[in-house]
Amino acid sequence: MTALFARAFRPIRRCAVPIGAAAVMAFSPEALAAADVAHFDARSLGLAWIAPFAGLLLSIAILPLAAPSLWHHHQGKIAAAWSLAFILPFAALHGPGVAFVEVLHTALIEYVPFLILLFALFTVAGGVHLRGNLHGSPGVNTGLLAIGTGLASFTGTTGASMLLVRPMIRANDARRHNVHVVIFFIFLVANVGGSLTPLGDPPLFLGFLHGVGFFWTMTHMAAPLAVTAAILLALFFMLDTYLYRKEGIEPPLPDPTPDSQLGIGGKINILLLLGVVAAVLASGTFETGATVAILGIEVPAPGLARDAVLLAIAYLSWRYTPQSAREGNGFAWGPIIEVAKLFAGIFVTIIPAIAMLRAGADGALGPVVRLVTAADGSPVNAMYFWLTGGLSALLDNAPTYLVFFNAAGGDAERLMGPLAGTLLAISAGSVFMGAMTYIGNAPNFMVKAIAEESGVRMPGFFGYMLWSVCILTPCFLLLTWLFFL
Repeated sequence: MTALFARAFRPIRRCAVPIGAAAVMAFSPEALAAADVAHFDARSLGLAWIAPFAGLLLSIAILPLAAPSLWHHHQGKIAAAWSLAFILPFAALHGPGVAFVEVLHTALIEYVPFLILLFALFTVAGGVHLRGNLHGSPGVNTGLLAIGTGLASFTGTTGASMLLVRPMIRANDARRHNVHVVIFFIFLVANVGGSLTPLGDPPLFLGFLHGVGFFWTMTHMAAPLAVTAAILLALFFMLDTYLYRKEGIEPPLPDPTPDSQLGIGGKINILLLLGVVAAVLASGTFETGATVAILGIEVPAPGLARDAVLLAIAYLSWRYTPQSAREGNGFAWGPIIEVAKLFAGIFVTIIPAIAMLRAGADGALGPVVRLVTAADGSPVNAMYFWLTGGLSALLDNAPTYLVFFNAAGGDAERLMGPLAGTLLAISAGSVFMGAMTYIGNAPNFMVKAIAEESGVRMPGFFGYMLWSVCILTPCFLLLTWLFFL
């Protein structure tokens, strides 16, 4: 576990140490706090400061397809290089103290809690092994998708996907037509299902870290989730029934995984998952106002306590889960290490974009702010939904959520109150439209890779988009009409 964290946080060390070391030597914690107060004038930042952020996101989108070997072996270095492309010029212009404070604040308040939650969910959910084999009939498949959709909000889309994708593939490995099963799995379990709680999907957890209530998400996202899930499950059942009946007149394929007794391995992790939910819920419920100063950055004490509990839960899962359960799941640390590397770069390079949005119409991103703002100054919720969703599909939904959360003012209390419709549009767009492409949400590529390893002939990047555009776009148009106009 120690070695894992050393590898996971390597990009941060590479990005922050050159500036951080100079800053620590030059400034006391009090001076660093003063630098944070002084901040910098975001109105002075031009669009060129977004180039490292855009470059990193384009690298994430293009290099896995165009240069897979380069990306696989050097993704951490690439993320670090883009981070330095922001940090070094920023430090030269505003001073190493201000640069260090900006990076440290982002790391302590956003990145580290974000990564610890993903790490805990990944470790715990990866320890629950569903043994045995089901027959992939339309009823069974639809039921598994419905269960996964419900679980995703409490185990995270990554946890639910890793828990159910292999049983889903095994259930359908004797069928001639099974690509659609994995595609709808990505739609529902890896994306749409994670919309009810901050545990479900990374963008919602970022909102939680910025003050959005745990139960606000659950109550307001319930209706959009119910509408979308009902449509997709019904459509899947009809398509699967048609293909299942079509296969009935063809010679059956041999079943690579014959029937075996159903069972659950690693049951302790079910209790540990409840512990994760309780820890996150408690940190948002018991707001004490107490903080702990770390190099001049005031970090909320409940958040530190939550993170400590989550790390303890992850350790207990690793320590007491039978190895056979993890081996049965094909558990490996690779996916979470990749997330740690890439999101370290994303959280650093997004700093100027967020600052520009907070500057409002006076900042370099004023046109974006005006695009989602009506002439009378009120937000255009439909535009928030489609812009957040469109960028979530093509980039990554967590930083996109953060960008538009700040474009809407960044005040959680106001967004949960008079601007609740706007926050709903941002939340729904970032979670639901992450399903539009393989790169929209972290589990999408993971599910695709596992399916291909298991022999499912998944479509390519644009082939998948043909499915998503044809199936999901009408759903999103309906959501716009029902909730955002």
